Amino acid sequence: MNTWIASTPEERLVTSKLSGQARTSADGLALTGNALQQIRGFGGCFNELGYLAIERYLSEEDKETVYRELFSPDELNFTFNRAPVGANDFAEQWYSYDEHDGDYSLEHFSVGHDDDTLVPYIRHAQQYQPEMQLFSSPWSPPTWMKFPKAYNFGRIVMTPENLDAYARYFVRYIQSYAERGIEVTQLHVQNEVFADQKFPSCLWSSEDMRVFIRDYLGPAFDKAGIDTEIFLGTLNGPEDMAFVGGYAMKLENYNRYVDNILFDDKARSYIKGIGYQWAGQHCIARTHESWPELELLQTESECGNGDNSWEYAEYVFHLINHYLRNGATAYTYWNMALTEIVSTWGWQQNSLYSIDSQQGTFVRNPEWYVMRHFSTYVHPGAVVLETTGHFNSLGIAFRNPDGSIVLVVQNALDRSLPFDFADPEQASRGIDVVLAPRSFNTFIID
Repeated sequence: MNTWIASTPEERLVTSKLSGQARTSADGLALTGNALQQIRGFGGCFNELGYLAIERYLSEEDKETVYRELFSPDELNFTFNRAPVGANDFAEQWYSYDEHDGDYSLEHFSVGHDDDTLVPYIRHAQQYQPEMQLFSSPWSPPTWMKFPKAYNFGRIVMTPENLDAYARYFVRYIQSYAERGIEVTQLHVQNEVFADQKFPSCLWSSEDMRVFIRDYLGPAFDKAGIDTEIFLGTLNGPEDMAFVGGYAMKLENYNRYVDNILFDDKARSYIKGIGYQWAGQHCIARTHESWPELELLQTESECGNGDNSWEYAEYVFHLINHYLRNGATAYTYWNMALTEIVSTWGWQQNSLYSIDSQQGTFVRNPEWYVMRHFSTYVHPGAVVLETTGHFNSLGIAFRNPDGSIVLVVQNALDRSLPFDFADPEQASRGIDVVLAPRSFNTFIID
């Protein structure tokens, strides 16, 4: 028997059993016999405002429910998660680990700020996921390394003293977290290198990134014996062309940014992969085609405007399908939990859980169900299976380590749609059903 889990705007996670249908072909989805990339897993970002929402406003029982549902292997099973290096835009306040001007020796370096928020947040996850993987990225270097001297806007000052200190800053961060029992699996050098924003941010040109990784960060990791992987991320572009200010055009050539770094053999020797998010969705296919040996990740789900609608959840479904179909090995959600407050710079965003700070209650939002349709049933180590069919833009297939086939399929239309599936190598695995309008569906084929 096969299992079908369906969610609609009216009913969520309705489970039924299906008998296998004998099929050797299908118009919906059919396996080609080719296996593609292996999946690391799914996850979210450990943000301060999310942790404080859970800890300040929920009962002990509800707190544990949220942590269990996020990280337990039989729930959302978030195994590959993200943390900021210092403050991001969903920190309670902006900070770095060393704000003493000119402290090139890092004498005053400390991650102590995180001991009250991010560290216990991560430890809650580790209770359910002892082997959890974590990737980290900064939103801003210490302000004294930047021009202008501020967490928001600007870029790092490219002096040898700055770059050497910043490379050792990352070494100290990884070592300090290791002392707390938290292994940083990957370091992504900068969150959104193209974002010059009023929240913590830092612009990096391609050439500056190439020099920093090649001449400073990679050698610093080697010298310290750090085996944390270095990723070229998180890239929110480049956009070859974007309209700005009406009809003006901004041009940022993809190859002059990404390939300028990757065609440097020494720089590439330190780079294990690339993380893409936001406008990076338009680049991932090109990278996958040109550099198939590099691992690709989706590093931040797009956040919406706080309405937590079913329509936006449908867009997130498209993002997951798009990234995984174009070589990504993981998909990372953004805010796992939020109250009704906005970020430190004024943007209200979507989250998996909305917490009512007045009532002390929580609700699961539509994107919670989208993530569950993937992360609960597609296990780490699963491989993406190549398919053909009219549902290729609406669905994707996986083979779990236990041999089961998992299909995750959307019906985006306002009417019911017939859906069929075939595995030509095993005809008894066929499926022939009708999908409800505007539905998310997971099929588990034993």
